Amino acid sequence: MGEKHHDAPSVVTALHHDILSSVLGSKDEAQKSIVYSYKHGFSGFAAMLTESQAKTIAGLPGVVSVKPNTYHRTHTTRSWDFLGLDNYHQSSGSDLLKNAKYGEDIIVGVVDTGIWPESQSFDDRGYGPLPVRWKGTCQTGTVFNTTSCNKKIIGARWYAAGMSAEELKGEYMSPRDKNGHGTHVASTIAGGEVRNASFGGLAAGVARGGAPRARLAVYKACWGAGSCGDAALLAAVDDAINDGVDVLSLSLGSSDEIPGTLHAVARGITVVFNAGNDGPAAHTIQNAVPWVLTVAASTIDRSFPTMISLGNKKKLVGQSLFIAPVNSNEYFPLVAPDSCDEESLASKNLTGMVVLCSAPWEASDKLPPKGFGDAANLVVKAGAKGLIFAQDNSNSPTPSNFPYVLVDFKIAHRIWSYAKTEEKPVVKISPAVSVVGNGVLSPRVAAFSSRGPSPAFSGIIKPDIAAPGVSILAAVRNSYMFMSGTSMACPHVSAIVALLKSVHPDWSPAMIKSAIVTSASVTDRFGMPIQAEGAPRKLADPFDFGGGHINPDKAADPGLVYDVDAREYTKFFNCTLGPKDDCDTYAGQLYQLNLPSIAVSDLKGSVVVSRTVTNVGSLDATYRVIVEAPPGVDMSVEPSVIRFNSSSKTARFQVTFRAKQWVQGGYTFGSLTWLDDNTHSVRIPVAVRTVIEDFIADTS
Repeated sequence: MGEKHHDAPSVVTALHHDILSSVLGSKDEAQKSIVYSYKHGFSGFAAMLTESQAKTIAGLPGVVSVKPNTYHRTHTTRSWDFLGLDNYHQSSGSDLLKNAKYGEDIIVGVVDTGIWPESQSFDDRGYGPLPVRWKGTCQTGTVFNTTSCNKKIIGARWYAAGMSAEELKGEYMSPRDKNGHGTHVASTIAGGEVRNASFGGLAAGVARGGAPRARLAVYKACWGAGSCGDAALLAAVDDAINDGVDVLSLSLGSSDEIPGTLHAVARGITVVFNAGNDGPAAHTIQNAVPWVLTVAASTIDRSFPTMISLGNKKKLVGQSLFIAPVNSNEYFPLVAPDSCDEESLASKNLTGMVVLCSAPWEASDKLPPKGFGDAANLVVKAGAKGLIFAQDNSNSPTPSNFPYVLVDFKIAHRIWSYAKTEEKPVVKISPAVSVVGNGVLSPRVAAFSSRGPSPAFSGIIKPDIAAPGVSILAAVRNSYMFMSGTSMACPHVSAIVALLKSVHPDWSPAMIKSAIVTSASVTDRFGMPIQAEGAPRKLADPFDFGGGHINPDKAADPGLVYDVDAREYTKFFNCTLGPKDDCDTYAGQLYQLNLPSIAVSDLKGSVVVSRTVTNVGSLDATYRVIVEAPPGVDMSVEPSVIRFNSSSKTARFQVTFRAKQWVQGGYTFGSLTWLDDNTHSVRIPVAVRTVIEDFIADTS
């Protein structure tokens, strides 16, 4: 029902009961029907209704929309050092960490599968009283009482209404995390320093969150294997707005808008989502609405080399997270079938064998995790002793006590050649080891990370930013485990948002988002363009990583920001997700939303786009524009020089795009950068697609 018209929550709830009573016939029936009443950040309710009842309510005055309760999925210590947020006990550490006091008293709301409060990551020793603005609560339940909250986990709620019995089977009916996903996310954001953490000896060191002094507010709206209903999510967001969180982190996916997030942003809460795990295919991006920060996953400078020893004394190297001890002198027979599909493997006796799966012609048909997962299940079921799996990248290994190793197709071919030429080929797979540093090419956009453009919002570049999301070690129950996914990238950005919020408490969510996007890096530590994993690997473009790879310290001093009045987001919502009668002319205004990016999806001749920048650096500053035009497009900026002083803190400029060729083309990419004497570089990504007709286009 949109914005609430009464401040008193009880009045808003009474209105909901009245509406339901008018349709269901009595207040008693209304109270039985209602599941959640949303009364803090906005007005609305979830209720058990027949289809005809829902249609009746949809036609009532003041009702914005009526939708069925759909479900979303959660997307599954070196990383902070890799991002430059290191040595936070030393004078040489990150300026952002020190200036932000490590996130002291910033409240981060985590909407996920709950939390494991006994983890060392959530120890509250040394914390002061709760922030006075905090209005939340510690909701108790199964194996979770009031002492489960502390000065670190300052609030916890759970939302089981509307979930199926199957999803709730075996669950803790409380904020306690059975799945592990929510605990991993929360400790990545704000976990305290825990020494001697590792996964079976791999990645040994100090585990900590990016904002280690921030407070956590936990909202368990996801259950079972990670199923999150709209009704529960909406209740969690509504409560979080009223509780007083500064940042909302949601590592879960939706092709549509997660309800309520626009209301949170309108109240100054930055909302961070993950991009999804369906890459490297185009058009797989999730959470593409413009008011949230959408995060892609990247690798860090750590790998887990795993030795493969052949019977001819040749030694080759792949990657794995295989940690179980094995007999170092034991070799097993090696078999290399033509294919690793179920039919091919069923035709062979694999008992006691190590199986080589290498099928380049099949690699493009399955995402790397899916291909490996299917093959692993089949060879384990067949009684094999190990698996060597070839794919286009080997940067997302899965924790396992089953001997396996990921290799590229070149290594796989050498193993295949040995297997075919030896009468009795044998092989040994050694446990993995950890390697960090400049010898590991990074960052790279992970193959699984979902890519743009968004089918629903072609005029918006998504994702916004890339952050570490591969083999991230963080808390799960009372131990530490690896997880990979954009779910792991999302909390990295949530933590950095918390730090920025501490340093710049007056910045709007749009300003924080702009600072992160415009300060990002498009090159690695050696000055080479960042690559995106896929089939084949390629140079990353804005639909892979938005503005680039996150650079926390630079984001704290961006020079200029692109701010957006939250009312402009509301207009976008009304004219795209919920079209209204006064939206006939809005399509042409979409490009004018003041985002830190420009996407022109239908360039026919010429288009003029306006943007406004706000100076947050030195009072007196002069910026000059640097244009990298997308191939096939003329791109000009007017004015090309902008100046600021104490009385002039904003500047408006126009960007004109003209097609250089009359073609029905695909997207090409460029950038627009404002420079001020090399102190600040404020870069936004640009994507343009030329079209002749609307009915057919190459959108890749």
